[in-house]
Amino acid sequence: MSQDYWNYIFIGLSFVLYIGIAVRSRAGSTKEYYTAGGGVSPLANGMATAADWMSAATFISMAGTIAISGYDASRFLMGWTGGFVLLTILMVPFLRKFGKATVPDFIGDRYYSKLARAVAVLCAIFICMTYIMGQMRGVGVVFSQLFGIGIPAGVATGAGIVFVYAGMGGMKGITYTQVAQYCVMAFAYTIPAIFIAIALTDNFIPQLGLIGDYTAGAKESIPFLTKINNINTELGFSEYTSGKMSKVNMFCITAALMCGTAGLPHVIVRFFTVKNVRAVRSSACWTLLFIAVIYLTAPTIGAFSRVNLIEKLNNTSYSEAPAWFKDFEETGQMAWVDKNNDGKIQYSGPAKSEAGTSSPFMGSKPVYPAYDAPKEQRIGIHGERLLAMKADMTNPNELWFGNDIMVMANPHMGGLPKWVIALLMAGCIAAALSTAAGLLLVLSTSISHDLMKKIIKPDLTDKEEVRYARIASFVALGVAAYFGINPPSAFIAKTVAFAFGLAASSFFPTLLMGIFSKKMNKEGAIAGMLAGISFTLGYIIYFQFLGGKPEQYLLGISPEGIGCIGMLLNFAVAFLVSSFTPAPPQEVVDMVESIRLPDNPNDEGDSAPPVVH
Repeated sequence: MSQDYWNYIFIGLSFVLYIGIAVRSRAGSTKEYYTAGGGVSPLANGMATAADWMSAATFISMAGTIAISGYDASRFLMGWTGGFVLLTILMVPFLRKFGKATVPDFIGDRYYSKLARAVAVLCAIFICMTYIMGQMRGVGVVFSQLFGIGIPAGVATGAGIVFVYAGMGGMKGITYTQVAQYCVMAFAYTIPAIFIAIALTDNFIPQLGLIGDYTAGAKESIPFLTKINNINTELGFSEYTSGKMSKVNMFCITAALMCGTAGLPHVIVRFFTVKNVRAVRSSACWTLLFIAVIYLTAPTIGAFSRVNLIEKLNNTSYSEAPAWFKDFEETGQMAWVDKNNDGKIQYSGPAKSEAGTSSPFMGSKPVYPAYDAPKEQRIGIHGERLLAMKADMTNPNELWFGNDIMVMANPHMGGLPKWVIALLMAGCIAAALSTAAGLLLVLSTSISHDLMKKIIKPDLTDKEEVRYARIASFVALGVAAYFGINPPSAFIAKTVAFAFGLAASSFFPTLLMGIFSKKMNKEGAIAGMLAGISFTLGYIIYFQFLGGKPEQYLLGISPEGIGCIGMLLNFAVAFLVSSFTPAPPQEVVDMVESIRLPDNPNDEGDSAPPVVH
């Protein structure tokens, strides 16, 4: 049976399962649409939250980034993992006690202002849309490779699937669908890692293989990390275990990812699907356990794929290149430029170039001749797919590939069974769809509930509110699909990092001050949110779309990490403005006290304080 048939079987069965769950769990009320009725078990919610958390950036792009960047990619592991701990300690129990299912709802009531609510809705839209862009890009990358179609068609297909089970099922449908998706992802991530660990290190535990010895084809065993360092330096790259990123930039990116995590609205809302505060804590523990399964495996996949890529492709004749390389080349996710006309694939880093560059062509990503162009313009003398741009002759590197395909390519490079490859493809799709669904729900809820119901049209019925949510889902998916086809960054993890920066600069300070500061008023909160997100968004837009150069970075901080500075700006502006404006009403002060200091340390209920309008 061919690989395509295996892929269709595994993915088809997973889709039948997801859509079946969504249809059966279709929301019939706003409570079910927003919080799944509040009756999900901690174990199931822990699994669903982990699936929500395991986005395309985590599942597809993070391991690819680790494969290319090595130590520098630890910013994602430290930031995202640390951020979830921060979220569960500083945010979730208090927000759950307050009893508001959305971040704008909390901000609107805590800061006793419709304007604060509207600003929070605006921030949620920017955060969620940026995040969904990355997920749609991930879906497009997977579908492109799966069906041999272009990424635009892949993105459109994925958007349609997400709308069916997220826009229709609401949180109730999403929750139980995500339980199934986590199971698919866990098996899809760990099983290939086990196979490859055995092949490269003779160790069936991938994590132990990473710190163990490399044994594949070696005359004598050497430490695996020594092996990967050696092949990196031989090819002109820096040592895998060393970092090139400045300490300031590394710190800011990690801080932005961490604090952004604690302010992500689609993760916060997940903890409103359980019964009480005790269940929240239990659910958080389960979530951390399920996240650890993936996060402890990602570094092994990144390192193993790095070694496999170099061993399988470098100095290999194109005519003898493995079939998987030509498949990825055909879909535009790998490219080869034969600069020296020897018919061999040479892969090298910046140290092999006098100019210190390593791009095989002029430009950031491959551009191809039109399909109706003459054959000699599309196909090279060795059968390779030709590019429409000029080769960069300042360096000897001939190979290009996107970070985001390393995970998908890894089982091919390791020669794993077809069913393992098919399982991985199903896992990649599950990762992108699970997070996209959660984000879409938060985005639609912010518009239907927090904007329409609470500000514009307070007399909305439940059915009308759900209808507005589904309309908002449809429109949001259309916009996200466009930017998934034309993303702000070359790889998914970086695009998603922008969303975390926006969350860190807007929601994190506002939520933290709302919980722990009795003096923070509406004027300070509004000014802080606007200052933080405006600065961060402007910085990202300038350097990603308007031609800003890295040498112009503020203190050397890249757009991925600028959310850290935006967060500090938010805090500073909020406290400054609040010190010159009226203090919050006494009932708000009492509300904060009630949230922050529970009456009973063993409180298991949802005794939310009276809502202030």
